[in-house]
Amino acid sequence: MTESGVRPPLALTMGEPAGIGGEIALKAWSMARGAARADGAVPPFVLLDDPARLEALAARLGLPIPVKAVGSMAEGAALFGAALPVLSQPLAAPVTPGRPDPANGAAVIASIDRAVDLVRRGEASAVVTNPIQKSALYAAGFRHPGHTEYLAHLAGLTAGSTGGPVMMLAAQDLRVVPVTIHVSVRDAVPLVTREAILHAGRVTAAALARDFGIARHRLAVAALNPHAGEGGAMGREEIDVIAPAVADLRAEGIDAVGPRPADTLFHAAARRGYDAALCMYHDQALIPLKTIDFDTGVNITLGLPFVRTSPDHGTALDIAGTGKAGASSLIAALTTAEAMATRRRA
Repeated sequence: MTESGVRPPLALTMGEPAGIGGEIALKAWSMARGAARADGAVPPFVLLDDPARLEALAARLGLPIPVKAVGSMAEGAALFGAALPVLSQPLAAPVTPGRPDPANGAAVIASIDRAVDLVRRGEASAVVTNPIQKSALYAAGFRHPGHTEYLAHLAGLTAGSTGGPVMMLAAQDLRVVPVTIHVSVRDAVPLVTREAILHAGRVTAAALARDFGIARHRLAVAALNPHAGEGGAMGREEIDVIAPAVADLRAEGIDAVGPRPADTLFHAAARRGYDAALCMYHDQALIPLKTIDFDTGVNITLGLPFVRTSPDHGTALDIAGTGKAGASSLIAALTTAEAMATRRRA
């Protein structure tokens, strides 16, 4: 809470200006102002973006949404019911939907930096990030694989499979944590180590208790190979690496089971048996989650000293500026961030 007793709003970053981030932010605010606002379904947020480009975007899309530049998060929270509050982050170049311009990369990065700083100073309750276009940021000098790694850098943590933050994807009744993330399948296999699984399991267990309020949490650990290696006939990773890591987690008091064959881990009955699944590589985690609930998935960074969530989709350059983008995943990210921040405050 702030000194006035008012809960700080969420800080929402601009993301890629040529993508759908601005559009879904406008639509999320519109839903917050409507019926959803009455029951608190969409928590107050302040967008770190260029007010002029948002006004132009709202006009382009035919959205009668008032955009108001504010000087502080507190001012934005007070204004939220009447207009979309925006902390100004000017862009260097005009925006053409669907065509990222590296000239705007510095503003995109600055938006993330400011959001983290606001949370650290207690002016925002959590960071919610709109999707970034990494290719455009790389051209602007960005040297991190993605949001997760950059946020680890800002937090002074070492990102990697055996240290630093962990990525969780959540939707409906499924939470998944990939042990390896933004690497090829070929490169992921040697990164599936006992230490990496232990780290992901420890961070996930701690987050389930602290951020999700699940005191008696249960982890399921996926196998790497088909049929969990078939007793070594299809690979020994389950015998030599994954099973020993699960035993280590259990020795530490974490309720973990596995390795479980991935092809039987995600049906409805199986999902009722655990609170989060540790997966060995990116698509093993994301395919079931996006199949089950493509529209409202949330990307959550565990292990940071602040709460960070994001929509579980990309910049959608192909539909940017057309009015087709849906705000469901962003709204889920906002409500998840608010719930996590509330539990941390408690």
